Amino acid sequence: MGEKSLQKRQYILDTARKVFAEKGFKSVSMKDIVEACGISRGGLYLYFDSTEQILMEILRMEAQETDDLFAGHISEEDTAADILLLFLKEQKKELLQKKDSLTVAVYEYFFGHKTTDRNNTLRRQFDAGVKVIEKLIEAGIASGEFYCENPRGAASNIMYVLEGMKINAQTFGITEKMVDEQLLYIMEGLVVDV
Repeated sequence: MGEKSLQKRQYILDTARKVFAEKGFKSVSMKDIVEACGISRGGLYLYFDSTEQILMEILRMEAQETDDLFAGHISEEDTAADILLLFLKEQKKELLQKKDSLTVAVYEYFFGHKTTDRNNTLRRQFDAGVKVIEKLIEAGIASGEFYCENPRGAASNIMYVLEGMKINAQTFGITEKMVDEQLLYIMEGLVVDV
């Protein structure tokens, strides 16, 4: 793809993301994306075959951006606790984001499209989060910052808490205080008192 084609493709993804954030997944058609982008139907189909393909590409790009952002904020001097705290702060930002959230669209898609565990993007992202947190906990144990008898179990629990808060944020709302209480509870459960 040439530079102009890459820019057009990115424009479509950025615009479609706004449509999904506003309407969810089930209510969005290719026509909605065509209208939002101000392009022809053929112009959209030149890049994407379905709303599903567009949403999956948006999720893949956002996961990569999050990984890059997270990695860019980590320095050699950061401890495991520093890195875990950074991860939790990024999660907090996402949880408190009132507009422009894809949470509803993502859950609508995955409730309606049962896929095998290997093909489930949401499952892969969850499992990757568990692995990252598990490694951080293990590093914190090795450095004496954390105490935990079951790093894998603790990492899974943290991810389940975060996913639950995402649903709460979209269904009945969540406050900064509620998020802070849960994140503090997570850290208090790991940090060794000095």
